[in-house]
Amino acid sequence: MQKVSDLVKSGAIEFLMKEYLYLGIYCVIFGALIYFAVDFPHTKMPWTLIAFFLGAITSMLCGYIGMRIAVHANVRTAWSCCDSIHEGFQIAFMGGQVLGFALVGLGLLFLELLIMLYVHTQLKENYVDVKDAEKDIRHIFERVAGYGLGGSTVALFGRVGGGIYTKAADVGADLAGKVCEGLEEDSPENPGTIADNVGDNVGDIAGMGADLFGSLAEATCAALVVSCHGAEILETTDAIYFPLLVTAAGIVASFGSVLFAKCGTVTTENVESKLKW
Repeated sequence: MQKVSDLVKSGAIEFLMKEYLYLGIYCVIFGALIYFAVDFPHTKMPWTLIAFFLGAITSMLCGYIGMRIAVHANVRTAWSCCDSIHEGFQIAFMGGQVLGFALVGLGLLFLELLIMLYVHTQLKENYVDVKDAEKDIRHIFERVAGYGLGGSTVALFGRVGGGIYTKAADVGADLAGKVCEGLEEDSPENPGTIADNVGDNVGDIAGMGADLFGSLAEATCAALVVSCHGAEILETTDAIYFPLLVTAAGIVASFGSVLFAKCGTVTTENVESKLKW
């Protein structure tokens, strides 16, 4: 079991690194377009480009963390389920928690630091005209929106690229094994199942992790852009951070909700209800 796990882990990491290499090249090219189309006409500093790169890097990091956790949790879950469904469920559930909390926590942390940097460097200490302050705040959050664009760009390619790979490996391995050799689906005698399991990890975990982060970043940046256009909100500068506070409150609520999964013993009959709690 450990040998198969090591093969799946090495294949998944190798695929992810190769995918991120090409994604990095694409982000550099696309980032150049963003700079000349958005930043350069208005300012010499690449504020939107910086946010875009930070969002892309965070999305890649979320996918990588999820992949590393999954390849270690998979084999432990399978081994524990041989003795106890409850123990296997707890290991799998805790492995999923790491990805969820990591991507939300990293996204919130980097977005907060980015906003603080932009507010510190682009807002003046004293404004003669209130309209000038409102205009600068709007410009700041319009540039921060590049963070969501970077996250969704990586998520798009990560989800689609990983999904195409996992389907190709799944169908190819099963068809070759069943048609040519008469093997059962996911038979250990079929070496193509290694590629199938690699595809499941890169598509359903790394791709999904980047996708979830992209959705979080886009929604939060959209709320920030919309909120900074309200005159009442701009009167109190700290109020523009409210969308981040909502996300932070969701993290606290999630900490409480995951405790319900530890209530009672998990069996094959009630595992679905446990997840829905």
